[in-house]
Amino acid sequence: MTKAVKILVLNNEIEAKLLSGMLSERSIPHLIRSYHDSFFDGLFQLQSGWGHLEAPEKYREEIMKIYSGMSTE
Repeated sequence: MTKAVKILVLNNEIEAKLLSGMLSERSIPHLIRSYHDSFFDGLFQLQSGWGHLEAPEKYREEIMKIYSGMSTE
């Protein structure tokens, strides 16, 4: 995978799994990073969102279209 950049912040695990599945179906390389830290018992998830999605920059526009389509379906 080419250099991945932070594309968007995810709100919860369900959103992350749904988006990951949709991107995998389209063969879009991506990585989901959770902000959960067991030492702080998820404190950072309350402050910063559930986690974020990383992918190569060239897929940003396509990912954002898919993500915005998720909220309207």
